[in-house]
Amino acid sequence: MTEQPHTTDASGTADAPEGTAASEATAAPEATPAERSSAPSAVPAPPLPPAPGVALAPSVLLVPPRDRRVLRAVLRWTVAVAVFAVCGAGTAYGITRMDRTDVPGLATESDGRWTYPEITRPPVPPGSPGPLDTRNWSGTHYADLRALLLPAPVGAKEDRALRGTDGWLAERDFLDVFAKKADREEIGQLLTDYGLRHIAARGWALSDGTRTSVYLLQFDTSVVAEDVYGELTGYDSPAYAARGADATEFDDAYPSAADIRGITRYAYAEVKPYGAEEVRQAYLRAGDTVAVILQSRKGTAPAVPFQQTVTLQSQLLG
Repeated sequence: MTEQPHTTDASGTADAPEGTAASEATAAPEATPAERSSAPSAVPAPPLPPAPGVALAPSVLLVPPRDRRVLRAVLRWTVAVAVFAVCGAGTAYGITRMDRTDVPGLATESDGRWTYPEITRPPVPPGSPGPLDTRNWSGTHYADLRALLLPAPVGAKEDRALRGTDGWLAERDFLDVFAKKADREEIGQLLTDYGLRHIAARGWALSDGTRTSVYLLQFDTSVVAEDVYGELTGYDSPAYAARGADATEFDDAYPSAADIRGITRYAYAEVKPYGAEEVRQAYLRAGDTVAVILQSRKGTAPAVPFQQTVTLQSQLLG
């Protein structure tokens, strides 16, 4: 039997012999099991992003149930944190706008200090140094002495008798501070010898019975004022007893931290048992001026308002 010759077309592919199906001629040989196991598995191509303007199918927008629960929990916590932040900020702002005594748990009981009006130093001629300035060798107060008096606290009733004439107190009215006639005569001569220039005074009484008197005595220079200050004071007690104070001693409880730099201060407290009232006294020396401060009350005179009064008057004189 004669074999059919094989022919090749222009592409170089040999013609299949007659009697053989074309599908069998072109089919690829079947892979062996080893070849199938070693062949790489097909990797699905990632989905292409949707073209602009093309809506996604509903199946694409669906979120798995588990992810939806997580998302809702995150949203709830975010809203809660935002609400707490807003409330906290509002509360903090409200507290900053309140006085301490208006905030529950922060209110503090008064320590007995008085409420004074706004205190400012009086004007002085331009270029004038202060009484404690090193350039002011005489320690002169160039401000009006009457304007250097501490104002009465809020709610106090002023003692008009201490205003004197045009704000200047007569010497004899100041001498009434002292209990003994012999002391008054001696102090009067002392003031004359040292050339007293002016006395300015102010007094007031509060509803609780506390009475306060402030006297400012001005001399020519700080040296003269220092001498007078030394004559009126002593380390253990004042040199001259004040009215109503039977026995007085240096007040060790007076805080030195309250003293104003450059101003000399002696404070005295009455010794128990008190008489009808307790009397507290302070003597100050600031430049050319000596200040005498007395505060008394039936029973006991609290220390805090007395110290407050002395400190504020010292600041005005400094």
